[in-house]
Amino acid sequence: MNPRKSSPRWPFLLGLTVAVTLQAALAAGGIAYSKRMETKLLADPSPLAAVNATIGYAKPLKVEETRGAWLRVSAGANAGWVFSGNVSAVEIKEAAGGLALNASATTVTAAARGLSEEGAAYASSHQLADAREDLNWLLAQSAAVSADDLENFLKEKKLGEYK
Repeated sequence: MNPRKSSPRWPFLLGLTVAVTLQAALAAGGIAYSKRMETKLLADPSPLAAVNATIGYAKPLKVEETRGAWLRVSAGANAGWVFSGNVSAVEIKEAAGGLALNASATTVTAAARGLSEEGAAYASSHQLADAREDLNWLLAQSAAVSADDLENFLKEKKLGEYK
């Protein structure tokens, strides 16, 4: 009799099966699903490429080609490149009536709701009163960074689409 208990292998096998299935869906010939309200199909596999088309939430995309973390996909007459992090290999079910996640779909009541007394007290106690100056500083700093600088930084640090 073996004194060691054998660990159950089914969790490992299940995980392996799921990983292989998900990887196959994001391979050429597979189907991916857009997981953003607006998924941009780009002309090239680059975050700064021109936009060929925009696809809505939970739409199926046929994977035509893979290049690293990028997928060339098509949806009807629309085609282009997407970063694999912007799609899902698992079918996404859109809620009845669609999702209201766009800012344009926010109600006036929700958008106009002011800060509660607790929120105002928090802002005051954490020196958040100078938010406008901070925002202006941030906008000035971001205006000083070119698109090429941003892309080079992402490449160098292996961030976002360049992982």
